[in-house]
Amino acid sequence: MAEPLKNLLHPGIVTAIADALGRNADGFDRRTFLALAGSGLEALELMQRSLQIRDALVETLPQSFPDAAAALAACLPQGGAPGLTGWSLLPLSQYVALRGLDHFDLSLSLLRALTPHFTAEFGIRVFIDRDQQRALATIRSWTEDPDHHVRRLASEGTRPRLPWAMRLPKLIRDPQPILPILTALLDDPEDYVRRSVANSLNDIAKDHPDMVAAFVAEHIGGAPAERRQLLRHASRTLLKQGHAAALSNFGFAAPAGIAASFSLDRSEIVLGGTLNLRLAVSHDAKTSQKVMIDYAVHHRKANGTTSPKVFKWTSAMLAPGESIEIEKRHAIRPITTRRYYPGAHRIVILVNGQEAAEAAFDLALE
Repeated sequence: MAEPLKNLLHPGIVTAIADALGRNADGFDRRTFLALAGSGLEALELMQRSLQIRDALVETLPQSFPDAAAALAACLPQGGAPGLTGWSLLPLSQYVALRGLDHFDLSLSLLRALTPHFTAEFGIRVFIDRDQQRALATIRSWTEDPDHHVRRLASEGTRPRLPWAMRLPKLIRDPQPILPILTALLDDPEDYVRRSVANSLNDIAKDHPDMVAAFVAEHIGGAPAERRQLLRHASRTLLKQGHAAALSNFGFAAPAGIAASFSLDRSEIVLGGTLNLRLAVSHDAKTSQKVMIDYAVHHRKANGTTSPKVFKWTSAMLAPGESIEIEKRHAIRPITTRRYYPGAHRIVILVNGQEAAEAAFDLALE
């Protein structure tokens, strides 16, 4: 069984933080910090643990934030000397977000220094929310930082709908202010950074699909392979939804002369089993056509309606009169993000975003 996520913050990390601050913070009350940070830690989940450690920092670090910030900065690895890294820095980032709002520039500078050792993407969001224009002016400069972790912070920390983090309502409503940041990082040499840019654009696409399709159209012409891959990943939600402009960006037109025959190897399945999907696609148009084939599993909900989840399958270039036959296995297995309900389900084949064929099956839970 996998180690529980909460154990990423454990008593050993609390001790490591106490030891580092004991060396670097004048008057730091190590005993009180250990008592407050470690009290009942085992019963708490990951973020609860982090917030408890953060609150212990509030009680024991100097009341002067500049003094506290200097102590925290001194705890980071410097000049080849060891220091705090990894998950031990999450509560430190949260401390800066809580106590540093009245010291805007100092706090952003500290979070920038922290992020090469553990991402500060959660910490910077309160500053964006407090004063978006001021924060983004600083964050924009990070796109030219020599450290790829800092460049990634510029894109990941500004994502409007960053998972596990506070949302940024102003940027959800109007993401235009972060587009220059994303544009500056489109051709970043690090895949780690480019994936973050793609994820941010995909976030934006959920609220502003036409804006992202237009952004991709603007930047895809003559793009190198790495940028095309980024833009394709950024468009994944739009492509699954069959957004016409997004499909057009990658050479997928409305399907013409396409016929599909689809079947499953069984009409009933027990949760935990696997379906075999069989699809035949024929093309009788007079010109070749690029097709993107996906499928949507319409999962049954508690009220008897269904909700689709789109899965990627394949792409192909079909010549006039050409037919293809493909197969795929799809597991119906328990996952933490979905609750299954027994009864009728269906799978719909999507060709360039349009429904082309379907088949049904009944799901039993045992």
